[in-house]
Amino acid sequence: MRVIARRTLVLRLGIGCVGLRPLAAPAAASEVTGPVERLYAALLGIMKQGRATPFARRYDAIAPVIDAVFDLPGILQVSVGLRWAALPADEQAALLDAYRAYTVSTYVANFDNFNGQRFEVLPGARAVGNDQVVQSRIIAANGSPRALDYALRPVGGQWRIVDVLFDGSISRLAVQRSDFRAVMAGGGGPALLASLQQKTADLQAASQ
Repeated sequence: MRVIARRTLVLRLGIGCVGLRPLAAPAAASEVTGPVERLYAALLGIMKQGRATPFARRYDAIAPVIDAVFDLPGILQVSVGLRWAALPADEQAALLDAYRAYTVSTYVANFDNFNGQRFEVLPGARAVGNDQVVQSRIIAANGSPRALDYALRPVGGQWRIVDVLFDGSISRLAVQRSDFRAVMAGGGGPALLASLQQKTADLQAASQ
């Protein structure tokens, strides 16, 4: 994984070892931590493939996992806010497609190399309002840890990720909400669609 500035990482992911359970035993994963462990297993796979594997192949490998573990429609609606309900159905569908492509491309572009990093997930979760927060860490090859927590919520009978907390507290959803609403204020749905498409194209071009 490349080193990037904190706010940029929050927007793009949008991600100590004592007492932590490594990802090596997915069979022991709880119902809540399972989606996070599944995401990390998929990320590790595309990291090991690296840029020697075409972007499109890495994208296709992780896209189904992103679909399964994140509540992308819910995250997008919260990010857009009250304006969402007023958008025509076809515009909503186009935005969701663009947001999905942007989200998947973000992970492919930012997890594109492997040099000994590992992911670790704390067992269990803590309740925060109606959500459950799963704590995890990305451990660099030199042993330096970076906290990355996930808020999950039941959606359609399954636990889905609804937010990512960088350093355990900086909400990707909050940063994204500010970004998306500023774009919407200047040009509505078409402006947000164009912004997402441009960001996706930039990510793909930079990770070829």
